[in-house]
Amino acid sequence: MAGTQTTTEAPAPSVRAGVLAAVIVSLVTLSIATFELSMGDLPSALVLMGILPLTALLFFACLLWSASQLLRVRKDGARFAAPFAICVAALLALVYAPLSQIYLSQNFWRYRADREKIVARVESGELLPNVDYNKQMIALPRRDAHVSAGGDIVIEDVDEGVYVLFPMSRGLKHYFTGFLRVPPNGDPKKFFEFADKPPTRLERYDKEWWFVGN
Repeated sequence: MAGTQTTTEAPAPSVRAGVLAAVIVSLVTLSIATFELSMGDLPSALVLMGILPLTALLFFACLLWSASQLLRVRKDGARFAAPFAICVAALLALVYAPLSQIYLSQNFWRYRADREKIVARVESGELLPNVDYNKQMIALPRRDAHVSAGGDIVIEDVDEGVYVLFPMSRGLKHYFTGFLRVPPNGDPKKFFEFADKPPTRLERYDKEWWFVGN
């Protein structure tokens, strides 16, 4: 009696690791693109200068690798197109989604009440300049430091009232961005930091609040 011969099929190749890698690389890339502005303050900016090109190289390497997996679709199934679809979706988000604006809007509304309380304390004289090298800067108490990069604010007291700048980033050559509260009937362009050069960014967020950059 002839023996029966059984054959076992090879397990189907898995794409799980490729999908996981594409998801991780895409999420890291999108996170850096979204929060890049908040990392613009020194010394974080120096770290960011090294991270950005490495992240870009990693993302495009992942994109190319995932594209190569499309060659396996006919043999191993459509699931091998998933890593490429994930990378393409991330690329479209990088190109077309206003990630930085979404972050700024979220930051503005989340901390608006806290910032307005600080403005009131400045106007009442409770908070006064306390930084030796800058007579228009206030180092905030630790409990309030989260509302600005570095935990500092910059003020200008004029006839109309008080301008208060909450920096969001500060870079080389006195570059900065931030939320500027202007007094009633004030003009953000008249803030003393723009005396020599008009702001390069000027976006209104509310009646007395602007996002500015020099």
